[in-house]
Amino acid sequence: MPHRSAHHPAAPDESARHRRADLRPFMAAFPTGVSIVTTLDSDTVPHGLTCSSLASVALEPPTVVVCVRAASPTLAVVLAQGAFALNLLHERARGASDLFASGAPDRFERVEWRLPLGAGGPHLTADAHAVADCAVVRTVGFGDHTAVFAEVQRVTVREDPQPLLYGLRRYAQWSQAASVPPPAPHLDPSAALRPGATEGDARVVR
Repeated sequence: MPHRSAHHPAAPDESARHRRADLRPFMAAFPTGVSIVTTLDSDTVPHGLTCSSLASVALEPPTVVVCVRAASPTLAVVLAQGAFALNLLHERARGASDLFASGAPDRFERVEWRLPLGAGGPHLTADAHAVADCAVVRTVGFGDHTAVFAEVQRVTVREDPQPLLYGLRRYAQWSQAASVPPPAPHLDPSAALRPGATEGDARVVR
């Protein structure tokens, strides 16, 4: 009986194996709010950077995570001091976002800020609609960034928050986004639960 050799797929090209997907256009398509991380070094000199990579982790204990470029000087101070303030920017604070993203050495001289008793870092009083004072509890380095997990010690929120939004490499205002009317309600919400109901333009088959 003749022997038949099994077909083996060609080995992947070595260069293709090591080629990395570019994550930037994918994440640009996920709009977020904008924050500025601020802290003080041992000489009480303020440091800060713009950050849109943040998320809540747990409600008990209240914990957030911010992801910061590993080579950032501000990150080095955050890790050394173990504390920072997370300033969520309102929709008129685009200038502050650009300023702190630029790394300008005089950025704290060009914004209004104060340091309340017990704060984790400077509060940007003219540009933030909410501030969380945070204590670092864990860090995880991965690739070119470091994930900083922090327990929120105190939260200060304005009564009428209007966040600054960022996505697709441009800014947007919450008030404009919120002014769009909501979608019309279904006449029969239970219809979506029946076999063959439609979800948008797709037909659901169960």
